[in-house]
Amino acid sequence: MRRCIERERLTSFHEFGLAEPILTALAQENYTTPTPIQSQTIPLAMSRRDVIGIAQTGTGKTAAFALPILHHIEATRYRPERKSCRVLVLSPTRELSIQIGDSFKAYGRNLRLAVAVAIGGVPINRQVRALNHGVEVLVATPGRLLDLVNMRAVSLDKVEVLVLDEADRMLDMGFIHDIRKVVKMLPKDRQTLFFSATMPQAIAELAKDMLRDPARVSVAPQSTTAERVAQRVILTDKAAKQSLLNDTIKAEGDAIDRVLVFTRTKHGADKVVRNLEKAGIYSEAIHGNKSQNQRERALTAFRDGRCRTLVATDIAARGIDVDGVSHVINYDLPNVPESYVHRIGRTARAGAEGVAISFVDHEEMAYLRDIEKLIRMSIPSTDRRTGQRPAQPGARPAQQNQRHQPGRSQRGGRPQQHGKPSHGKPSNGGGKPNRDKPAHQQGKQSQPVSLEAGQRPQGRPQSRPLAPTQPINHAQQQPKRQQTSQAGEIGGIKFLQRKPDRQNAADRRGPR
Repeated sequence: MRRCIERERLTSFHEFGLAEPILTALAQENYTTPTPIQSQTIPLAMSRRDVIGIAQTGTGKTAAFALPILHHIEATRYRPERKSCRVLVLSPTRELSIQIGDSFKAYGRNLRLAVAVAIGGVPINRQVRALNHGVEVLVATPGRLLDLVNMRAVSLDKVEVLVLDEADRMLDMGFIHDIRKVVKMLPKDRQTLFFSATMPQAIAELAKDMLRDPARVSVAPQSTTAERVAQRVILTDKAAKQSLLNDTIKAEGDAIDRVLVFTRTKHGADKVVRNLEKAGIYSEAIHGNKSQNQRERALTAFRDGRCRTLVATDIAARGIDVDGVSHVINYDLPNVPESYVHRIGRTARAGAEGVAISFVDHEEMAYLRDIEKLIRMSIPSTDRRTGQRPAQPGARPAQQNQRHQPGRSQRGGRPQQHGKPSHGKPSNGGGKPNRDKPAHQQGKQSQPVSLEAGQRPQGRPQSRPLAPTQPINHAQQQPKRQQTSQAGEIGGIKFLQRKPDRQNAADRRGPR
């Protein structure tokens, strides 16, 4: 049975009863007042309850589960066994895993904590060595964790706390089956903390199977956007999006501290970066085709302020926790409405304000309606469309439609030849002369099969063309071909055995 917890908001971290080394680290991080998700989740987690937490991105969910876990580790301190971990945190992306690991290290800096991060895209041997002596906290993506388990580099039978962060994103990325495999390896007597920004039906069923009598914490209506984000839509033509992006970034000017530009595809992200550079705007791209080192360098430059524009796909929508992101621009509107909530959640973090601008063309109007239905609000829009209808798919100029392809009959064109049956093979079609032969050789064809439609043999008495069903005896034609060769007209008439539209160069040289 799940219970919805409503508590009075605590105003200080000292009221939770956290260990003194943790409070010291929080003071060093300038954490003074807990957020709503923290004030409701931390007491429940410290009492060893299973928790389902639903909150918007950027509301402090990482500290909401990290602080009570660190307190539990400090209160029950012992050395972990080799190739084991006491706490397992699963996250959908590499960037989010790295940030969660950094948060554990920052909050537990005074606890002499062993934290390991296991993600793909980097050599696995270093991760194997880090787990060899056992760790207190292991943060991993599901795929790399299963690789380590198959290598027997880590055992999960000693896990005391399981955390699933961004569970709905794992559903979108297809990790649900991997998560179920991992859960079967865990001890049943464990604490489970389950966090998600949205709660679709599949996630609710997964939580029901994993948690025992969980307490439900919801600090905002499901799938709502942050109130401090000023959202607006610009209706535009698809071809005008790039110039609109350049103008928007230049027009905002000093108002932009850092801007995140989201595209739907990896190729689209790289193309936007190239066009921004042509416009004199320095930017970096981050997506799944980039190596882990390239992604980390781009994020570091974005955090340091050396790069103010970062172009990303949805893989980074939940993995970028950078302070000072003032603008989010949806170059391509997401086709999954929930992704819009997570994209614009990259701005207006930690009490700041932000701006979210979405470029919408005529093909994305349905996506916009789905998003507005999900967030239960109408987004103000500005129309900058030119009014020109896009070209219909498959439309071609008239000249291209009338282009003749050899060997194929055209609808409404010249009639096909009425000679020898084609037996499924294409014919030249039409009654024009053979252009592959010189003019003085046009009448020297001795095989009726090589004649085109409407033509009669030249240099011999005209006769009625062969009926379509009349077979040709090639054995009788062979002496004529030898006699013609002996006469010196055309030596080795090989084109008689070929289709007229595929004669080779030897047939076009003329008489020897």
